[in-house]
Amino acid sequence: MKVENRQQFLIYLTLAAAGLYVGVNFILTPLGDWWSARSKQITVLKAQVKDGNFTINHETNTRNQWADMCSNSLPSDTSLAEQQVLRSIDSWSSSTGVSVTSIMPQWKADSTNYLTLTCHLETSGDLASLSRFIYDVEQGPMPLRLDSVELAAHDTAGQQMTLSMDVNGLALKPTQSK
Repeated sequence: MKVENRQQFLIYLTLAAAGLYVGVNFILTPLGDWWSARSKQITVLKAQVKDGNFTINHETNTRNQWADMCSNSLPSDTSLAEQQVLRSIDSWSSSTGVSVTSIMPQWKADSTNYLTLTCHLETSGDLASLSRFIYDVEQGPMPLRLDSVELAAHDTAGQQMTLSMDVNGLALKPTQSK
């Protein structure tokens, strides 16, 4: 090769390398990153659309569940709600043969839209009556939820047991129309 052709060749090779460097670092890499970010965003948006369609398709079921929750919630009057819960606990204890030794109700204003009644119960009885009592609390018509349950035996045969549990009830405050 002649010196002149070699110099032209090296100039072209340098220009091609510089063009390749600029193309890779300033065009292809940002374009690839942008494409990757768009793909992630599209995946997130597709998931949101899927969730939205599920919500729309199950609107009646969701509304029915909410209406059921609203109609079965405790009354917004705290004394009336507490009275209903205490009556139900008394009824369940008498039907199962459990003796209630302690009830400590406490109201919590967790939100402006609802109140929570937390009752700490201490009961005693045998395993069958205590398990039936738990079943009645869970399956009864009252909107109650068991948060914690603790069983303890007082004899070696396990015939005399105590049950300590926290029961929560939800009272929705009436909404004010504008």
